[in-house]
Amino acid sequence: MLSDVNQQTAEPVTPVRNFSVLLSPTPCGARQARCLGAAQLRSWGLPVDPARQIIAELAVNAATHGRVAGRDFRLTLYVVADTLRIEVTDTRGELLPGLQPASPDAESGRGLLLVEALADRWGVTEGRFPRKTVWAELRLTTPEPEF
Repeated sequence: MLSDVNQQTAEPVTPVRNFSVLLSPTPCGARQARCLGAAQLRSWGLPVDPARQIIAELAVNAATHGRVAGRDFRLTLYVVADTLRIEVTDTRGELLPGLQPASPDAESGRGLLLVEALADRWGVTEGRFPRKTVWAELRLTTPEPEF
């Protein structure tokens, strides 16, 4: 007889939280990514910045450089233990991002330099063609008490 066997499912030691949304590859879609991402972080009780800035840069890149007519980009946020992972997936897998602006006088092309400065880690993962995901990770730390 197995009546004394614990029938409860073990709770995960580390909760995993995730959020994902498809957005149009337009300036409005990039703005929505920033606003929705910030709202989700607030709902989880997490600090909004610098994640909001990273979301904004990655979403603008997806809307500008990853744009394909009729194909959306995806913003995904994961929290596992003390790490927030921000992912933006677009459908221009053949166009991988670089860290250098086209020229020193270029008015754009510095967004990933900002991501590199703000994130603890970042990179690009090639997905099933034609997709790619640009991701960044932030360690979540609790503020030290002030005395």
